[in-house]
Amino acid sequence: MTLVDIIGMAIRGSIFLLVFAIGLDATIREVSYLVRRPGLLARSLLSMNVVMLAFAIAVVLLFKLEPEVKIALVALAVSPVPPILPKRQAKAGGSHDYAIGLLAAAAAAAIILVPAAIALVGRIFGRTAYVPSGKVAVIVLITVLVPLLAGALARRFFPEFAKSAMRPISLVAMILLVAASLPILFVAGKAMWALVGNGTIVCLALFTIAGLITGHALGGPDPGHRTVLALATGVRHPGVALAIASINFPDHKAVAAAIVLYLIVAVLISTPYVKWRVRQRAAAETAAAAGGPRHCTHGSDRVEP
Repeated sequence: MTLVDIIGMAIRGSIFLLVFAIGLDATIREVSYLVRRPGLLARSLLSMNVVMLAFAIAVVLLFKLEPEVKIALVALAVSPVPPILPKRQAKAGGSHDYAIGLLAAAAAAAIILVPAAIALVGRIFGRTAYVPSGKVAVIVLITVLVPLLAGALARRFFPEFAKSAMRPISLVAMILLVAASLPILFVAGKAMWALVGNGTIVCLALFTIAGLITGHALGGPDPGHRTVLALATGVRHPGVALAIASINFPDHKAVAAAIVLYLIVAVLISTPYVKWRVRQRAAAETAAAAGGPRHCTHGSDRVEP
């Protein structure tokens, strides 16, 4: 077993634990939230998988970018929600129910949508492109669906364990993830710097901004839904994007660096949005308190199944 294999196992293990910890604070009803809301589900998939794919194709056609950046943008545009995003969505005042439901629904839908979207992109650009559904399924099962459901079931049947174990497991997972990611950042650093320039940073920033605006617009009237969908559309699953790139463009080794660079840009760009949504929520709560009790659709009904 090589060092690369060990690092890969450590990252997958840390993400599994992180999502398991998220599941310990979720219910089965929250996991299936979007199943009961087909309209919101349709808008979510439209925002993440249709509008952003069209935007990525437009950027690839209009801007003179390095091939690795073009590949990364298209791959990211069809990828689902990153497995650790719900915590950031909650911090920004997003609906907990919707964040959990979207994490599960987008992962499940990716098994079908990602191969279909990549095949369509290949036809548009006149080349053969594919990604097996089984490859996507393995990634989303390991990083999202299995740990999320396992955590929700543990909360259902062992509530005391879920309550006491959630924070320690999350802390251990974050430490492991950071430790495993540092060597990747060190190795990819030189390749990332090589990609900087020729509009690369601008295009990556535009991709994130377009995602935030699109998700916010299509999130509907509920402010919690808007926040969740904006962040989910602007920040995407790097593991699925890497799988797409490695299968279709094995000779473009710098794609991984482009995806890491995107993640850094996405975090920096989305941070002001998160702060703005926090202020918006605080202002709304202050106004509600000043005006007396009123019905609020923001947040979640933490109802056990």
